[in-house]
Amino acid sequence: MNYRRLGSTDLEISELSFGTWAIGGDWGNHDDREALKGLERAMDAGVNFFDSADVYGSGHSEELLAKATKGKEDKVYIATKFCRAGNIHDPENYSEKTVRTYLEGSLKRLNREYVDLYQIHCPPLEILQNTEVFALLDKLKQEGKIRYYGVSVETVEEGLFCMTNPNVSALQIIFNIFRQKPVQELFPVALEKKVGILARVPLASGLLTGKFKKNEQFEKDDHRNYNKNGEAFNVGETFAGLPFEKGVELSEQVSWIAQKRSNMTRAALRWILDHEAVSTVIPGFKNVKQVEDNLAADDVPSFTSDEMQRLTDFYWKEVHDHVRGAY
Repeated sequence: MNYRRLGSTDLEISELSFGTWAIGGDWGNHDDREALKGLERAMDAGVNFFDSADVYGSGHSEELLAKATKGKEDKVYIATKFCRAGNIHDPENYSEKTVRTYLEGSLKRLNREYVDLYQIHCPPLEILQNTEVFALLDKLKQEGKIRYYGVSVETVEEGLFCMTNPNVSALQIIFNIFRQKPVQELFPVALEKKVGILARVPLASGLLTGKFKKNEQFEKDDHRNYNKNGEAFNVGETFAGLPFEKGVELSEQVSWIAQKRSNMTRAALRWILDHEAVSTVIPGFKNVKQVEDNLAADDVPSFTSDEMQRLTDFYWKEVHDHVRGAY
């Protein structure tokens, strides 16, 4: 496993890490036993960073992380998020009383004394601009309740604003072959300010595995069914904002990335890791097989400069105009 510094923090984190949305819920059937086996396999391979949120299975993913990392609290870093259990547009949702309640709930479920990286979970830009949430996070940091804090953002504009605050240590963004916009504006600033980048939705909700057909059917409780067009939350969180059928077509057009790299999954993750600004990529998983497939991205060749340019051109010519949702 290779490790990268998370921005200007003292955390050296595995460049391949894992998100825990899928094992918490909203991705169809899931099995806690398989989830725990997957977490164990990841840690055995050197993964020392996991991302969660208090709304993933109403806190269930945090509880699973507590079980899996028991006795390893000083060796495995956990990031979690807050605010989406309430009304994200209400300033009261970011008050000291409310945020402390969110944090104490996460700490209890994680069975930890502090959170390594506490993130605001995709708040509106006006909330970031017009509340004292950053000052509150500074206070929680001084109290030792959190080590560092960051923001999970939907748009480049939000990310750039967050980085005007010198104490924001990390940004979590949607970044993959179908969502390349951050490369131009966001990444150079992140590198300059030494802000870590967590790349989420790296496989575009599975589109970039190359396994889907246009007639694919998803379970009722899978967000790839009920949020296809942004019915429940930001459409960008599902299939990177692409209409599903168009996404399948586009995935077929980039199937060439698997050449020399075993499969599309490993290639798509490798492409993300080939960007210097990225601290870690956080694919999801439900079982050991998926964990192992994702981990293998560390063993495949990097993309050549010609291949990188080919994918950049492809994005701007074929993909960009089809992406829905603010980003």
